[in-house]
Amino acid sequence: MFNEIDKDTEFTMLDSATIATVKSTIPLLAATGPKLTAHFYDRMFEHNPELKDIFNMSNQRNGDQRQALFDAICAYAANIENLAALLPAVERIAQKHTSFTIQPDQYNIVGEHLLATLDEMLSPGQEVLDAWGKAYGVLANVFINREAEIYQDSAEKTGGWRGTREFRIAEKQPQSELITSFLLEPVDGLPVVDFQPGQYLAVYIRDASLENQEIRQYSLTQAPNGKTYRIAVKREGQGAVSNFLHHFAQPGDIIHLAAPHGDFFMDISDTTPVALISAGVGQTPMLGMLNTLAERGHHAPVQWLHAAENGAVHAFAGEVKSAQKNLPQLESHVWYNQPQANDLPGEDFQYQGLMDLSKVSEQLNDPAMHFYLCGPVGFMQFAAKQLLAMNISEANIHYECFGPHKVI
Repeated sequence: MFNEIDKDTEFTMLDSATIATVKSTIPLLAATGPKLTAHFYDRMFEHNPELKDIFNMSNQRNGDQRQALFDAICAYAANIENLAALLPAVERIAQKHTSFTIQPDQYNIVGEHLLATLDEMLSPGQEVLDAWGKAYGVLANVFINREAEIYQDSAEKTGGWRGTREFRIAEKQPQSELITSFLLEPVDGLPVVDFQPGQYLAVYIRDASLENQEIRQYSLTQAPNGKTYRIAVKREGQGAVSNFLHHFAQPGDIIHLAAPHGDFFMDISDTTPVALISAGVGQTPMLGMLNTLAERGHHAPVQWLHAAENGAVHAFAGEVKSAQKNLPQLESHVWYNQPQANDLPGEDFQYQGLMDLSKVSEQLNDPAMHFYLCGPVGFMQFAAKQLLAMNISEANIHYECFGPHKVI
């Protein structure tokens, strides 16, 4: 993480006049809204189309990335003299950037288009543009320095690497009607670096059927073993990469991976009680955590709480049951929203409808328990609200958003 002296040094580079000027633009930014970042991305991709090989263009089309960048710009302006408030976001973004193998010179491209966008959309005058130029430069250096640390750390670990590395699809296994798992082995036959349970791999796909290189992050679903990785991919209706992997990728094919990254992971003692709460494909990082707990023979209670639409889309049910062999204190509770005729109550699922945590409140009342959530944002908001109503400490609730981050 950031060195305390480095944090202070970076931000004392901004004088009070620059800080005041940047903060004075907050009302103008708020009034413009995500139209500002839409213009930024359109401008950048027009002048630097090579960046389409890095950015998730699906998130561009649906507006998620534009909203996320707008929120980040506003947050930076509001907290420009208070780096401590921004550190969690900085770490999350730096982890994502290194999975995309972002390089320092690309920050110059982004900075150029950001300032040009402010000028073209807001016409704020040179004083404001100069202030934002200074502020952006400071923030870019924070990211560049942190990302250099992450790159170095990834490369220096046993089995680690920098950039991308060739992996072969060793196994492709359907896990439900929507989710397929992929076992990946390194082409060079050398060890692969361990990871924290909950982290993800970045998968790089370049194929003639795709307009650009596509990069996607998929959670690691096994415990670290030093030899292989496993991911699970949900087939999305318009998902370029998920449909490519489901329909075209085959065992023996070669893909490229960046080393494991991510700021969402389980870091607990072997006596800490754990609740793993998920919906749909959100179970994938939870599965990595569960398998790691099983591998370690975790000594404390583990609650597996999962919501699925029905048995046809419920993946990895057998694997969760198998984990109980090494986790005698593991309890599994499954909700099906719309069970099918062949779904067996009490065996395939215990509860019908939306996840109601009051059904298992006694199992969740240990103040030492840590809660890990993943699934659609609405589901996580719904689950977190229930946990807070049960007087669960907010500090014990951890969550992961697939795609651009959102606050729950």
